This record gives sequence, structure tokens and C-alpha cells, in this order.
Amino acid sequence: MITIDQIIAEKIGGWYIGEWPIGNFFLCMIAMILSLLLCGLIGIERERRGRSAGLRTHLLVGMGSCLIMIVSIYGFPRAFQERRDVARLAAGIITGVGFLGAGAIIYRNSGIKGLTTAATIWIVMAIGLACGSMNFILAIGATLFILIVLVVFRKVETRINKRSPLVIIKSKDNYPVVAKLIMIAEDMDCAVNELQVGHADSGELEITFYALSHTSDFDVSELIKRLQAVEGVIYVSLLNSHKA
Repeated sequence: MITIDQIIAEKIGGWYIGEWPIGNFFLCMIAMILSLLLCGLIGIERERRGRSAGLRTHLLVGMGSCLIMIVSIYGFPRAFQERRDVARLAAGIITGVGFLGAGAIIYRNSGIKGLTTAATIWIVMAIGLACGSMNFILAIGATLFILIVLVVFRKVETRINKRSPLVIIKSKDNYPVVAKLIMIAEDMDCAVNELQVGHADSGELEITFYALSHTSDFDVSELIKRLQAVEGVIYVSLLNSHKA
């Protein structure tokens, strides 16, 4: 099966000026520029969210992947053309970027942050590979779908998480905070899911749970207010699990 991208690559790759095959050069420049634009769009979305892995990180990962893919296709002498594997360098990129994405994931306050940013780092790598392998239309289409996931689906995710926020309580030890918590939750008609109790580094008691609402008019601020009034509680906070 011949794709539109392959037809475009063959036509542009066939350009010559005299004896000089300039088509491949133009293809490489188009690939680099396209990876710059597409990965930049995703990087801008992360930058606007205040993520540490923002615009420049996504640009470098995407363009680096594109460059390595171009080198894998065109960067070897003709003597090695028949016995080389163009996918070998791409496989190495996937492994390397996986470690880079892992560095964006942070465990803090009994919750995990950075999973979405790690995923976008990984996906701009894939976009860079698509551009470097001259699959331009595929790269553009994938970028559009990714932006839909990051922007539109974020609103859907926010609505879902409003009914099940992650609550973190820090309290003094030897106080019946958990019993009071369950009583308040029952009074407000919400379930306490995935309750975890442990000690923080400072020796204080740390309680985390998801408050699953049974009603549409659930007011999480009222829950926080009532929990803060419990004897022994130092502070109560929300970890917005939809902020990735």
C-alpha cells in the first residue's frame, strides 16, 4: 500500500539541480521544520500549565528524534545501505526518551504528578520520528488528536474529578481524626475511598482519601471546612488529581 506521504516524499525526493539531488535536502528541512511546529504546539500547552518540562524540552525531544530518524535513513554511505536496519536507531530513541519521561514523574503528598507531561514527552518523540521518516500527514493528524486530548478532554476530566477529589489531612497523633472523618463524610453523603493512614517525616499523622460524592450538589469546600474544625487536625488540602 502506497500512502500519500510516500508519494510526496518520492516527488520531492526526485528534485535535481543538474547532477545534484536536492530533493532529499528539502525533505529533511521540511521534516525538521514540521517537527519544530508540531512539537512546539504540544510544548506550548505544557508551558501554559506551568510544567517544568515545557516548550524547550518538547522541542528538543521532538527535533532530536526527527534528526536521528533522518540520520538512520540517509546518514549512511551506500556501501552500508543493504545491510542496515533503519528502525534500530528509532528503537534506541524510544528507550532513551522513556527514561527522560520518568524524570518528569513526581511522587508528592501521597499522589503522583507529571504523568501527562511524561506522556507528552514520549508522544513528541513519536511525532519527531514520524516527521523524520517523512510521514508528514500522519504527524500532523497525530498532533491534532493529541491537542484535543490535552485541551478538550481536560475539561471532561475536571468535571469527573470534581466529584472525587483527593483529600490530604495532616493531624497530631493520638486524636480520633479518622472516626470524625467518617462521621462527617456520612453526614455529607459522600464515601471515603482508598483511605490511607501513615506518618509523615515530621512525625505527624497523614491521612489521604478520595471523597466520592453521591450527589451532584456536593460542596468539597464545606467538607474541607468541617475537617479543619476537627480537634487535632493541623491542616487539610486538596490534591487536584486532574492536574497532570
